[in-house]
Amino acid sequence: MRIRELPYFVKWFILGTVIGVVAGLSALTFYFALKLMEYLFILKLVGYEIPEPLGEGGSLNYVFHAERIWLIPLSTALGGLLSGLIVYTWAPEAEGHGTDAAINAFHRLQGRIRRRIPPIKLIASAITIGSGGSAGREGPTAQLSAGIGSILADLFSLPPEDRRIAVAVGIGGRHRLNIQGANRRRDTGRRGTL
Repeated sequence: MRIRELPYFVKWFILGTVIGVVAGLSALTFYFALKLMEYLFILKLVGYEIPEPLGEGGSLNYVFHAERIWLIPLSTALGGLLSGLIVYTWAPEAEGHGTDAAINAFHRLQGRIRRRIPPIKLIASAITIGSGGSAGREGPTAQLSAGIGSILADLFSLPPEDRRIAVAVGIGGRHRLNIQGANRRRDTGRRGTL
């Protein structure tokens, strides 16, 4: 029996779990790639140790010190150049912060996100943020997780409506709660699209 032939609740319980686990693993991969880029660009190139938040073992006793402070603009520029070359060479639709692209795929592209987008977005965003660029983790994680939902929809041969739901569940995965992804219609401003 194919997964798309299962009863609705059973099908989405299985798919939601699979999408959540795979999207969570991809978010962890992104986090560790980001830490690697911070290590290469900020710690090794600039000689600056980024303070950790209190919840992650940081301390309130912190004094700014960078061995080569003049290399901070170079680090950021180099990261932006590398990230731009990667994105515009292999996946121009991975440009930007990611959330808008994921929501656009849901509304206008029947949930289709090319398979190359998640790894390109992961690498380019890790380089941008890790080199000191002004960006956050949430948007890239949303596009990465939505791309995972789209890839899994391809692998399970889901119809377009189910593909859109899989992308919405992936987007919701960035909130650490995949059920919220299924209720995304309130956040996207459209009623009845799921």
